Amino acid sequence: MSETIYVGVDLGGTAIKVGVCNEQGQLLHMYEGPTETEKGAETIIDNIVKYVHLVVEQSPFSWDQVGGVGAGLAGFMNLKEGIILHSPNLPFRDVPIRQILSDRLDKPVRVDNDANVAALGEAWSGAGAGIDNCVCYTLGTGVGGGIIINGSIYQGFAGVAGELGHMAVIPDLEAIQCGCGKMGCLETVSSATGIIRMAKDAVERGDRTSLSTLEHMMAKDVFDAAKAGDEVATRIVNRAAFYLGKAMAAVAVVLNPERFIIGGGVSKAGDILFDEIREVFYKLTPDSLQKGIEIVPATLGNDAGVIGAAGLCSRS
Repeated sequence: MSETIYVGVDLGGTAIKVGVCNEQGQLLHMYEGPTETEKGAETIIDNIVKYVHLVVEQSPFSWDQVGGVGAGLAGFMNLKEGIILHSPNLPFRDVPIRQILSDRLDKPVRVDNDANVAALGEAWSGAGAGIDNCVCYTLGTGVGGGIIINGSIYQGFAGVAGELGHMAVIPDLEAIQCGCGKMGCLETVSSATGIIRMAKDAVERGDRTSLSTLEHMMAKDVFDAAKAGDEVATRIVNRAAFYLGKAMAAVAVVLNPERFIIGGGVSKAGDILFDEIREVFYKLTPDSLQKGIEIVPATLGNDAGVIGAAGLCSRS
């Protein structure tokens, strides 16, 4: 019997990445092509179909071996019906993407949001391999999240579980408004956007910091300054880590995951971030509930989305 393979689609505003995975979650072949967002929804769907066929044709496998196609999409979705209700970076509104792709590809298709899919990728063959229960954070422009329970994505009754960046963890006197419209969300301090905002605020206040010499500031600049001993930068990093550790402590009490996995560009800061997160987490989590829980960096990098999308089919 020939090996069954699964195709994952990571749909971004600029590029569409597609990959072939085996049943163990190994990424065997990749293809990347332009999204062509400016040409509209029909062109994007045409490109997805074209790239899926191309990645299989370029691989050592045949179309008959494809067991299913999964897609990770950014935006608000009706997961039960497979409909993209609205996407901030794509011209999709009320598009029944799952049914369209299934009809065009003549294969089973599953879809989910990009943060859930990245979490599934890490759980399948990344930092959570062999772990049935884990929680993933993606620290980038915002704070994304995904919850894996008994090896599957936990979606909640409306399909929006895992919005970990929108836990209100900042005290009212320190809270600012988040992009979601609410106050005090984790995302406002622990994302790259939040870290840059805090650094710019410090510079505007006149705090003595090497960051004041930077014309175009990035989160990496703040972490580099902290590593070099800059007190302001260190304070900002510690604040971002504190609230992330605090949020994880709350999640641990509710879900008791075996592992927290942190990915995204901000996670590349390394020990200066992770050491503080762990210290706060273990300080705030009851001893009986923290036992055995690990906090680790993600390992799949930019491939997590493609692998997790393929996993939507293989692990269903």
